[in-house]
Amino acid sequence: MIAELQLAQGADRDVDCGAPALEDGLVARARSGDSDAFHTIFQRYSGPVLGFIYHLLGNRTLAEELLQETFVRAYRRLPTIRDERLLTTWLFGIARNVAREAVKEKYRGLRHVALDSGLAVADGRVRPDAAMIGAEAEAEMSRALAGLKEDQRLVFVLKLLHEMSYEEIARITGSSIGKLKTDLHRARLEMRRKLAPYLRDRTSAAGGES
Repeated sequence: MIAELQLAQGADRDVDCGAPALEDGLVARARSGDSDAFHTIFQRYSGPVLGFIYHLLGNRTLAEELLQETFVRAYRRLPTIRDERLLTTWLFGIARNVAREAVKEKYRGLRHVALDSGLAVADGRVRPDAAMIGAEAEAEMSRALAGLKEDQRLVFVLKLLHEMSYEEIARITGSSIGKLKTDLHRARLEMRRKLAPYLRDRTSAAGGES
């Protein structure tokens, strides 16, 4: 199964989170041992899940490794999902836990580094879903996201970058919708503050070239 996931990892990276409804019973078929059904789930959702992990950690290589771990855990836990309509949020919830565990393991013993104080910045390579964004702008966005508190970063990434509803985000995070709205408001303000110097520099540079 892991080998099959690795072969499929490069496919369908630009899949939207609003993947087709699973009227074909993919989850039920996968639970019954149909490897092709789980392979299809991976193809449909690996892109959004990879983007989510990348936005949390800012490291492409690590995100790809954790994508594999996320789907390995998902395969093992298929019996625990009862409602196929919740597959997206269920997968994102697993990915969130995998990412948090990876950060804790990497920075264990380093008190000045934590999920709410900073993470690795982007490795400089542009993601497939951001091919038109310059590496410099991508790195600035990653640095700004890394500086947000964990709760604020989660809601910012899920709401604005993955266009999830507050109800979906609440299922992933366990937070109330009121708290999510407050965290998103604060995240927006903080992102504007962090990116303002970069945007001013870019505007000044563009003005000087005209």
